[in-house]
Amino acid sequence: MPEIVLTTLNAKYIHAAFGLRYLFANLGPLQSRACLAEFDINQRPLDIVEVLLAKDPKILGFGVYIWNVAPTTEVIAAIRRIRPEIKIILGGPEVSYEIENQPVVQLADHVITGEADLKFAEVCGVLLGRADLPVGQNEHRLVPTALPKIIPAELPDFSRIALPYDLYTNDDIAHRIIYIEASRGCPFTCEFCLSSLDIPVRQVPLPVLLEQMQRLIDRGVKQFKFVDRTFNLNVGISKAILDFFLARYQPGHFFHFEMIPDRLPEALREAIAKFPPGALQFEVGIQTFNETVGGLISRRQNYDKLADNFYFLRGQTGVHIHADLIVGLPGETLESFAAGFDRLIALGPQEIQVGILKRLRGTPIVRHDAEWQMIYNAQPPYEILQNKLLDFATMQRLRRFARYWDLVGNSGNFLATAPLIWGDGTSPFHSFLHWSNWLHARVKRTDSIALMRLMELLFEFLTQECKQEPKLVAETLWRDYQRGGRFDKPGFMKDFLPAGELRRDRSTKSSLPKRQARHLV
Repeated sequence: MPEIVLTTLNAKYIHAAFGLRYLFANLGPLQSRACLAEFDINQRPLDIVEVLLAKDPKILGFGVYIWNVAPTTEVIAAIRRIRPEIKIILGGPEVSYEIENQPVVQLADHVITGEADLKFAEVCGVLLGRADLPVGQNEHRLVPTALPKIIPAELPDFSRIALPYDLYTNDDIAHRIIYIEASRGCPFTCEFCLSSLDIPVRQVPLPVLLEQMQRLIDRGVKQFKFVDRTFNLNVGISKAILDFFLARYQPGHFFHFEMIPDRLPEALREAIAKFPPGALQFEVGIQTFNETVGGLISRRQNYDKLADNFYFLRGQTGVHIHADLIVGLPGETLESFAAGFDRLIALGPQEIQVGILKRLRGTPIVRHDAEWQMIYNAQPPYEILQNKLLDFATMQRLRRFARYWDLVGNSGNFLATAPLIWGDGTSPFHSFLHWSNWLHARVKRTDSIALMRLMELLFEFLTQECKQEPKLVAETLWRDYQRGGRFDKPGFMKDFLPAGELRRDRSTKSSLPKRQARHLV
């Protein structure tokens, strides 16, 4: 039986716990006495408790995040009642800041704040009486009698950290997202983001990283998701990584990077343009087009360069762009957000994530609470409920807008149909908000809407509410429907489609992620 169990509740099964693998990889001599146990937030807490206690551990290490803190608290509370002698150690961003009054912290024996790659092994060694283990970068060895509850972890040097990529199992490779990092930290100070607290930027030694990537490729990994906050910060390293993957590219390879939107020098452009369509996805955090709002939250970007980069990516490459905007930032009105959304639509990214501002623990966005009357939900994920410029009712409408946009604008199921919503030349934002309001009035929900039902409602909205030609709408919806590999004619459209079969846009089956593959037209 393992003495140490590293565990967490992932948001979904496909999300492999990257942080746990780092901790396990750096346990040193204790690794043979430890194991990983991953769950997801859809599992019942007591079922998770049963599995963990069956392993009979002496130490339980929990990764705590914004998406799992509530069920994790329930799991730990039950374990405390059943097996109070088990030592419980917490770590993760949710318990690294503002920890004094958190119920989950009160239940734990120890909390390691910050990057615990090396510190976790040290703490476990103390608790298990292993004095032969090396200490961390601090000057004094921890001792059991003086082991504090809150244990800050020093920023570890990557030269001392064992990388975790060999810990991805064959099952992980077959069924889960494989996370990679080339660097940690962020040079920017955006007040809504935890990465703004993580300075300086530290790079994984490039030769070591590329050796690990080669091993993953040799094992059959096709999809690589880099979690670096600013992948294109160091152009030389970014280009070297892109060149490495390009030289080994095979059909079905897919590489995700988070990019600074206004930084795309010629050296990177040349490398990016060589990749085939769909091989690269760039997550681009724009967040706001309002320069005054950007100044308030310490986020500055060159919008002219940003636009030029978008035109290049959309016109001369096959990059899939996932762009982010945030609703509820201090100083952002409904109209200024609408103008920003319309501006982003004109730049043509395949996906726009409309995110709701979250008050993450430790972030300096709280300095605006009084002036802008920022009121957040007290429960995770701590989303904004209202502020000085957006009342609660308006925020609810925007929350629904974001959900419906994900279903219609981002899903890839309505590539040709979605633009019909604003096809009369009016504001895409206000046109889609009209559709969002209309849809919610009909279904009274934002989840569990079947694709066929959504298509039927969209057909009704466009033909009856917007007075568009039924035949045109039906044929457009039909093309979108076929693009997803479906060829059964929906009953509500049969009267508006030709009696014979329309041309079937049969595309070659893609091994890319389904959502991104739908955008390849």
